[in-house]
Amino acid sequence: MGKKVAIIGAGISGLLACKYTLSKGFQPIVFESSSTIGGVWTKTFESTKLQTPKAVYQFSDFPWPSSVTEDFPNQHQVMDYIQSYAQHFDLLRHIKFNTKVCGIEYEGPSEDEMQSWSLWAGTGEPFSSKGKWKVMVEDKQSPSAEVYLVDFVVLCIGGFSGIPNIPKFPPNKGPEEFHGEVIHSMEYASKDYESAAEFVKGKQVTVVGFQKSALDIAMECSNANGVEHPCTVLYKTEHWNVPDYLPWGVPLAYLYLNRFSELLVHKPGEGLLLSLLATILSPLRWAFSKFVESYIDKKLGLSKYGMVPKHSFLQQISSCLISTVPEKFYDRVQEGSILLKKSPKSFSFCREGILVEGENSPVKTDLVILATGFRGDEKLKDIFVSPTFQDYIAGSPKSTLPLYRECIHGRIPQLAVIGFSESLSNLYTSEMRCKWLAELLGGTFKVPSIKDMEKDVNQWDEYAKRYSGKYYRRSCIGALHIWYNDQLCKDMGWNPKRKKGLLAELFEPYGPTDYISS
Repeated sequence: MGKKVAIIGAGISGLLACKYTLSKGFQPIVFESSSTIGGVWTKTFESTKLQTPKAVYQFSDFPWPSSVTEDFPNQHQVMDYIQSYAQHFDLLRHIKFNTKVCGIEYEGPSEDEMQSWSLWAGTGEPFSSKGKWKVMVEDKQSPSAEVYLVDFVVLCIGGFSGIPNIPKFPPNKGPEEFHGEVIHSMEYASKDYESAAEFVKGKQVTVVGFQKSALDIAMECSNANGVEHPCTVLYKTEHWNVPDYLPWGVPLAYLYLNRFSELLVHKPGEGLLLSLLATILSPLRWAFSKFVESYIDKKLGLSKYGMVPKHSFLQQISSCLISTVPEKFYDRVQEGSILLKKSPKSFSFCREGILVEGENSPVKTDLVILATGFRGDEKLKDIFVSPTFQDYIAGSPKSTLPLYRECIHGRIPQLAVIGFSESLSNLYTSEMRCKWLAELLGGTFKVPSIKDMEKDVNQWDEYAKRYSGKYYRRSCIGALHIWYNDQLCKDMGWNPKRKKGLLAELFEPYGPTDYISS
């Protein structure tokens, strides 16, 4: 019997982790708190579609069915695809549904001993005869609790669910002052489509936020109420949300997902030659960004609505903040069923609605939906029983989540995190990480010393801050998919160059099918 690997979460990353640990002869146990697989795809809005073209969002060894002809499949099509993958590779029998993990606790060497280690887990090995993880779970369908002892833990809990990010308000200026109702987008997404439409119908709705969830909800409110009860979108910052992935007819992948595009930016751990090249080619980097910006502005009419962002498209893509604008969103703005309202500093609640700082008249509303994201870092931190491990995994709020290869923390033994760090295509990236982790668990390679891992983490942090500016977000590999995958390939002993011929290697976009096998 192979070593036991606990996988927490049965979303995309959890399924991939299950498949690849099985391939190495391990015994995965997947704990899923809900009754189904799919993670964030199980609860979405009616209008939700895939954010990236399906060619980039696919399993490397399991293509989309020919019946799905759209480039951006809807929620039902994505869920069918995920279900088919799980069934094809017989993953469902390894999943314990309706099983919530209450906490994980490491049983092994003392914290003092662990702090003296110079290598991950003391030896640099993923498994240890001296330590195991205790996984405490509860069955949600009955009041029973159980403890599992495992050799390794993979956290696949993601950052886009669980703990909602609720803005903080001064005393007497929060939702309690408002006569209407305030909910988070998570509550709205939990409703079935018919109930959601009925919930907003006939109401003055204000949606707070300007990322994908906010735009989707605003469109649904517009569908339900039209111009009679326009939906107000309260936003702080304009964003380069894309209408499609073909700026001026050129696939975006040719501008940001090939090796040539990555020569234009400074990369973590690059040598002198590559650094010099990135500096010389910086005007081209600027031109690529302006090329995309001009198309988005023209296509959506951003100048007309005063919605042109002050930051560059490169900053946006480097922050993993790219999302698609719902079709005809700005047509709804023009007709008046969606109103755009900027709140550059802060806002508060009053009896009639929302009061934007610096203004005297409130935005009158009946319902406020906070599309303000999630506190994924809190969810990740809270799963650890040990305060020391909680501090390790959280790191500094002013730096990136301290994970080597975005997967493991040098000072937390026998544990990996998959699917928390973002990219332009999370499925694609999660699969690469699961392949890397499976090879690590299988003994193909060892990770370097804790000191060297921490140095690498800092280099990636510097890259993120350099290109994201004030829109820097933790846990994002930005527009460096190939450079990042190169590191994983080298670790695994794979050839990082996956194309045939120099021109193809330099200019053809990379995607999941380039990494089917070694």
